[in-house]
Amino acid sequence: MRLKNYILTSIILLTGFSALAQYGSQKRADNLFNKFSFVNAAQVYHNLIEKDYNADYATRQLADSYAFLRNPDSAVVYYKKAVEQPNVPIAYYYNYAQALRGIKAYKESRVWMKRFKKAGGEINEERFLKDADFINSIFSAKQQYFLKEVNFNSKYSDFGAYEHDGNIYFASSRNTGVSTKHIYGWNEEPFLDIYVTDKSANDSIVDHKSKLKGDVNSIYHEGPITITKDGKTIYFSRNNYNKNILGKDKEGMTNLKIYKASLIEDEWTNIEELPFNSNDFSNGHPALNSDGTKLYFASNMPDGFGGTDIYHVDINNDGSFGTPQNLGNVVNTDKNERFPFINSEGVLFFASDGHPGLGLLDIFGTVSDKNNNIISVLNLGVPVNSSKDDFSFFMNEDGLSGYFASNRNGGAGGDDIYAYDRIPQLKIEGTITDITTNKPVPNAIVTLLDSDNKQIAHLETDEDGHYEINIDRDADYIVNIKKEDYIEDTRNVTSKGVENKVTSITADFNLNHIVKKVTPITELYPIYFDFNKFDIRRDGTVELDRIVNLMMNIYPSMVIKIESHTDSRGSSEYNNKLSLDRANATYKYLVEKGVDPARITEHKGYGKQKLANDCDGTINCTEEQHQENRRTQFIVVKME
Repeated sequence: MRLKNYILTSIILLTGFSALAQYGSQKRADNLFNKFSFVNAAQVYHNLIEKDYNADYATRQLADSYAFLRNPDSAVVYYKKAVEQPNVPIAYYYNYAQALRGIKAYKESRVWMKRFKKAGGEINEERFLKDADFINSIFSAKQQYFLKEVNFNSKYSDFGAYEHDGNIYFASSRNTGVSTKHIYGWNEEPFLDIYVTDKSANDSIVDHKSKLKGDVNSIYHEGPITITKDGKTIYFSRNNYNKNILGKDKEGMTNLKIYKASLIEDEWTNIEELPFNSNDFSNGHPALNSDGTKLYFASNMPDGFGGTDIYHVDINNDGSFGTPQNLGNVVNTDKNERFPFINSEGVLFFASDGHPGLGLLDIFGTVSDKNNNIISVLNLGVPVNSSKDDFSFFMNEDGLSGYFASNRNGGAGGDDIYAYDRIPQLKIEGTITDITTNKPVPNAIVTLLDSDNKQIAHLETDEDGHYEINIDRDADYIVNIKKEDYIEDTRNVTSKGVENKVTSITADFNLNHIVKKVTPITELYPIYFDFNKFDIRRDGTVELDRIVNLMMNIYPSMVIKIESHTDSRGSSEYNNKLSLDRANATYKYLVEKGVDPARITEHKGYGKQKLANDCDGTINCTEEQHQENRRTQFIVVKME
């Protein structure tokens, strides 16, 4: 029996750990998806589908992952499963139609496009018919990014926002508070400097006091920048100017170079020019990968594809640099690719006016295969991109927020910095508690169903009684809670009308115990004491332990009172004290064994007032007859 219980307990624990692990896997997959790491995300979504954990959601995400990987054959398979789901978001009719177009199944594609339109979807017929690139159509089917205001823009150029350790670094040509103004003849604005502001500060005034401390800023252009993870080294663009010397090429033009500086006592100093710079071409816009082993940058060095291209160079363990490598013609075109950025999953984002876009410079993300080879680029669409220049993209580690710059209409002036958010994944979460004790209920079974009672997810609450499950927006759900010895509970939950910024819907449950039908106890057995003593005897502990078990495990609502007695020998005053000592000893034993004192309404001594027989001193009685009177009795006050 003990082995059986051990095995059963192990299965329950493994089930709980498995459910928690699967939810963790889903969060990981969504994070990878948001960061454009579609190969890795697809592997995890496959896993979740195999384990039947929130499989409908994972199927839709997997279909999108294959679409963005430019694999329409696989995308079609999973979009087909997605559109068969009840209450599927109608955007998946559109996505399925686009994927069908990707495999040249034009007739079936038109069928699903009609279903999308009939369901209330809006179609840009001209774009649908002319756009041969189904991947951008799917990505842009719903708005991916939402803009919010930045309070530190100026009437001059501001761009290159980069967040690190709670601060935002950016390049700006503002000159507020500066007495000596250096003007760049090209646009009649002051030269760019690097500024830094506290992300949490509400004060929108960022003036000369906010300039980066140290030797990075000069009388010429600086920016944008990138910082190592440890915060000790900064790489930045600057005009070819170092040690008060302005360098020029053979035609008398000053190009950009990349420099680095070290943080020493809160100031950036020890400026070093990187060895692969040249007076004859520009290197700029540095960006580090997450582990600091590669530096990406834009350059118009010879032998590129035209204009400026994106390159990367290895940073060796000793701090030296390898040979710059062009990223190739999937990324680079015969025009200009600039402002690279690498997110925490190693995905490249950049600006280009050579790839098909919405205007001048547009921002693109890259898609890589399982060998980390870039296989395609993806236009980030509106509102990140516009008909004007959009560039200097940055993404935080959450994959859901960041910055970019644009000279679109409506800004503060020149280039402006914009913050963006992606719609975060919505989850339903809650805590299951015992309504009587208000304590959490671990290992309760939580089942999420759709509005047609089809199971979506199934998991157990953790040791704190907590659960959480990812859900879709604009959908109806049923949450069912089961736990042995508790009354089952079910609740309808909707995500319809929930604002995009909301990330969680709370559904807490208070469970009631199942009331077991039991035979009420009207009498408990007494315990007995030796003559002139109040110590609990060994035979008394047996009955007391039985009472403890009854009260704590079988009848959790039972309430009792204790009455203790003596035989008739001795004075009334003495016997009253002796019986009270016996009542106290009995009470103490029960409480020390775990019985709640509140469930013992009283413990009193009655001396020789309530004899169990006729041995009141008027007749001769045996010792056994006197023993019947030296007792403690237990009276049941209530059972429920």
